[in-house]
Amino acid sequence: MSDGVLAAIIAASATVFAALLQLKASFTSAATRARATNVRGKSRLPQLVIATMLVGAGVCGFALSQWIADHRRAAQDLVAAELRARIEQMSRTEGRLTGAYDEIETSVLRSIGLQGVVVMATVPPCKPVSIAAPAIAETTAEASDPRTSPVDSAPSSGGCTEADASPVTLCATIPAAATVNDVELYVRASDSETPWTSSRVTPGQEAAQARFAGGPVEIADDATAKQVCERFAQWSSEHGRVARVVVRYTL
Repeated sequence: MSDGVLAAIIAASATVFAALLQLKASFTSAATRARATNVRGKSRLPQLVIATMLVGAGVCGFALSQWIADHRRAAQDLVAAELRARIEQMSRTEGRLTGAYDEIETSVLRSIGLQGVVVMATVPPCKPVSIAAPAIAETTAEASDPRTSPVDSAPSSGGCTEADASPVTLCATIPAAATVNDVELYVRASDSETPWTSSRVTPGQEAAQARFAGGPVEIADDATAKQVCERFAQWSSEHGRVARVVVRYTL
C-alpha cells in the first residue's frame, strides 16, 4: 500500500469517526427533543446528515490522496529533471576532457616524431670457428740428413665472415597513422665514445665489419601502432658493436 493511499485512508477514517461522534450527539439531542415534545414520528434528518458526512468524507479522502499523489509525482519529476541535467553536464564535461586528452596525446606523439624514436642494441664480438689442419709428414730425398723430420701443422683459427654473423633486428614502435620521414642508422664500437653524429651509416654500407640491411621494413602491430624494423649484423671477432636506429615521422 502506497503512502498516498494510506494517508487517504487515515484521513477518511478520522472524518468518519468525527461524523459518528456528531451523529451520536445528534441522536441524543433528537431523542431528548422527542421525549420533551412527545413526538412519535421518526425524523429522517439524522440519516441525511450521516449520508452527507460519509459522502463528504469519501470525497475529501479521495481529493487528499490525489493531492498527495500529484505532489509526489511532481517531486519525482523534479528530481528526475535534476538528474538528467547533471548527467548531461557530466557527459559534456567528459566529452571536453576526452577531446583535450586526444589533443594532448596527438601533440606529444608529434613531438616524439620530430625528435625521433631511438632503438639501440649491443652485439658482442663474433666467435671465430677453429679449423684443425691434418698432420702432414714431409720427407726429403736425403734420408740420412738428421735435420729433416716430420712436421705437424698446428690448428689455426680464422676470423669471422659476414656469413658467420648472427643478425639482430631493431624495431621502433610508432603510431599506425604516422608517415615515416627518415630512418637514421648509426654504428660504433661498444667501447668507443665517438659521437653518434660521426658514426652514421647508410643502409647496406659496411662499417668496420658491420652492416645494416638494405632498408627499413614496416610491420603492422595493431590498430593503433606499427613497427619500423632494421636488420643489423656484425662479424668482428675483436670488438662488439652498438647499433642505433632513429625513426622520425609525422602525424
